[in-house]
Amino acid sequence: MNGDASPAEASAESDAAPHADTPKRRASDDEARDSLHILPLSSIPLETPGLQHARLIKNVRLQTVVEMFRDSQTGSGQVIPRHIPAYFESYKDEIERDLVKIEKIATASSFDVYSSRIELRRLKIDVNNVECLTLSDRKKAELTNYMRVFTRPLMEYVYGQEEIQVADVSDIIRMFATPNRDEALRNLRMMADRLDIELTEIPQFLEEYGDIFLSLAYFRKCLDEIVPEVQRFVTWMGEIRTSAEVKRDQRQMKLLDDIARDLTDISTSITGRFESFDNRSKDFWSDINADTFRTIRELIASHHVTIGGVLCGLAVKMDLWKSRFQRGGGGPNRRMEFVKSEILPGLSHIKALENSARTGHS
Repeated sequence: MNGDASPAEASAESDAAPHADTPKRRASDDEARDSLHILPLSSIPLETPGLQHARLIKNVRLQTVVEMFRDSQTGSGQVIPRHIPAYFESYKDEIERDLVKIEKIATASSFDVYSSRIELRRLKIDVNNVECLTLSDRKKAELTNYMRVFTRPLMEYVYGQEEIQVADVSDIIRMFATPNRDEALRNLRMMADRLDIELTEIPQFLEEYGDIFLSLAYFRKCLDEIVPEVQRFVTWMGEIRTSAEVKRDQRQMKLLDDIARDLTDISTSITGRFESFDNRSKDFWSDINADTFRTIRELIASHHVTIGGVLCGLAVKMDLWKSRFQRGGGGPNRRMEFVKSEILPGLSHIKALENSARTGHS
């Protein structure tokens, strides 16, 4: 069932949630942590019992809804945030206070962990110790190859070689805490000097370096998965241009052209942003100092919200397309209806987000 959950269903679900199967619950939590469009409400300090088991999600129109429960049999029980008080009548005061936070967070364009940290900090909510605002171990392992682009120059700088195998930045932090060669120690001292920090602060620098580039690796992997889907979708959508019904209607032909152009422009623009980040990170290693690191850190962080929002918007739309048309078929009328009702709503928002980043107002 997609749509509004009844108060009785939501209440029963919230009562049952603590007893949920642990591995299943853990898998669900990991899915949410690694997702662009899900924010578990357990990551926010809320007063209303039962709400901790709900999640904020983005629907295909890029509206934020509260998912009260999700089940393979009954589907997803979704509620608009302002309707939440009807489900917790015993906690009128608590839910009103919680709703203020939820409605503010609901305006975020993406619920990936990096954008969520930014949004929650804006609300003065401590996010440093919230485990669900970090990527899962499984996702970090998936990103190892993406991280090599950023760990390799670090290894070359300190050890003068890249043969040393590291899985992630935590491995590097451990190695650099006890460097095993005099030359490595000298290079670390030089790095600390250039960054204007103490040698003992190098692990902290590496953690920050690791987190900022892990975010880039995460978004890059999302991009690499989404862009081919967008291209496939544009081809699938374009196939109906030759049908008699669509050809007769100039407005429909223009709509198809506009959507194809917007999706292609958005994909090209966001891909270009990543190329720019790659170039800037290379610049950092050719001239290590505190200013260049601060510049690249601020540059990437300033793009988190727009990158997350654009990728989140494209991802939820492509996911629905793949689930609705699993074999890629569908007659002209059915395809046109899907494009109008599910792809078009919210597309202007994605385009505006990407344009804002392109013009330097991210």
